[in-house]
Amino acid sequence: MSQDIIIVGGGLAGLVAANEATNRGKSVLLIDQEGEQSLGGQAFWSLGGLFMIDTPEQRRMGVRDSLDLARADWLGSARFDRPEDENPRKVAEAYLDYAAGPMRSELQQIGMRWFPVVGWAERGGGLATGHGNSVPRFHITWGAGEGIVAPYVELAQAAESVGTLRFAFRHRVTGLDVTDGRVTGVRGEMLAFDHARRGASTSREVVGEFDYAADSVILTTGGIGGNHDLVRSVWPEERLGPAPKHMVSGVPDYVDGQMAEIAKQAGAGAINEDRMWHYTEGLKNWDPIWPNHGIRVLPGPSSMWFDALGERMEAPCLPGFDTLATLKRILQTGHAHSWFILTQKIIEKEFALSGSEQNPDFVSGKLWEVLKERTFSKGATKAVEAFKQYGEDFVVADDLDTLLAGMNALTPKAPLDPARIRTQIEARDAQIANPFSKDAQITAIHGARAYRGDRLVRTAKPHRLLDPTKGPLIAVRLSILTRKSLGGLHTDLQSRVLRPDGTVFDGLYAAGEVAGFGGGGYHGYNALEGTFLGGCIFSGRAAGRNA
Repeated sequence: MSQDIIIVGGGLAGLVAANEATNRGKSVLLIDQEGEQSLGGQAFWSLGGLFMIDTPEQRRMGVRDSLDLARADWLGSARFDRPEDENPRKVAEAYLDYAAGPMRSELQQIGMRWFPVVGWAERGGGLATGHGNSVPRFHITWGAGEGIVAPYVELAQAAESVGTLRFAFRHRVTGLDVTDGRVTGVRGEMLAFDHARRGASTSREVVGEFDYAADSVILTTGGIGGNHDLVRSVWPEERLGPAPKHMVSGVPDYVDGQMAEIAKQAGAGAINEDRMWHYTEGLKNWDPIWPNHGIRVLPGPSSMWFDALGERMEAPCLPGFDTLATLKRILQTGHAHSWFILTQKIIEKEFALSGSEQNPDFVSGKLWEVLKERTFSKGATKAVEAFKQYGEDFVVADDLDTLLAGMNALTPKAPLDPARIRTQIEARDAQIANPFSKDAQITAIHGARAYRGDRLVRTAKPHRLLDPTKGPLIAVRLSILTRKSLGGLHTDLQSRVLRPDGTVFDGLYAAGEVAGFGGGGYHGYNALEGTFLGGCIFSGRAAGRNA
């Protein structure tokens, strides 16, 4: 059976593209190497944050935002500086118009709603013209990542019911068919059915072959974060330092970048593959789903952050401020880990964990469940308390000497000097009662608490770490967590894939992370958060409208 469009990849970008294409009356075949249980891809596992501009949620929280301010923040963060950044910049400009315009109403129309407190993620490097969000823009979708995916799954199922969309699960594409310079279809292997849970490793047993033709092919197959060898092969050592020998995986192992390699072999161009976004606050999951499963801590501003050698990290390397600057700073030590030291009072108010499975209260979509879990319950959230109890990266103690002994037991090859750590904590504590503090982190805490949303749910009241009434003390060993590719297949505003010489590769489109979330890297060098899911939606929308 023939179809107008083949979409390779059943994640968020693929589902969005399928919806747009079927709305145009196109017949669509959606192919994915995983089973039906994994429909929705990486978006399902996310916290569901979306970067939107000048929304009712912002205004109700007293946040004044504008397209001009967001554009200045984006361009100051992206630092586009290459000739090949022409299309990424065009896509970024178009996304900003979308995020300040029809984005919220379009998503609301298909059923999405947002938590009333807007998050202030990636606050930046300290200069008004540089990296970072000037205001809170991180809109958490009710239902978390599941709440982002569910409306598009329902739309896909409705299209399937009327025959405009077909699914081909457990189909692994191994090649693109190219006729007279135009992509005309895909070929590959059918894999044995596998009952593995969503995200877990699945069988690669081949049980057949396929070859499907179409007028257009859209690639929406994600990034490379599950393939650490590939991550290291494109790691920008001159910019970030040596690639870590050890990382934890923020994505399943099937996020391996192989479809992009197949597209390049067929003639597609790729740009900015050395730009990447890996988090510095990774934990080894005590209850893993996929191999080397890591979870990211979403920290408030109060934890003291020490490098592997025991030196407190300086601004802008503060919790929640500048991810890539902090990544570079950590790797300068010759180690790939760092440490948070905090108190029970801080962990109760400030620690959140990224991902839908770690936030069942947000998944529930009920404000009362969130308030009960995060405001009225004793201790931190159940997910955080479970990591504190079972996670191999946590040390809990009633006094600093015992805490440091536990930390050194975890990293015997990088022992910390207890006297040096104590001196730095005592110096920080001495600034707490000083309203004129010169400590940049203390100033940042006061600044965070000036925002109503942070004061309510994200920032602990300032206190001395060594105050025994605020304890116990907690140390958290943090690893580098692989996550996002900021570069990828080179596309234009219509999501058409370009060849290395910049001409259009007829018949081939790409969206989502495989295309650097649009254009071949619409973030530039830095992401402002909420822009990964937003980029999947925006680029998938363009692909589905133009293929």
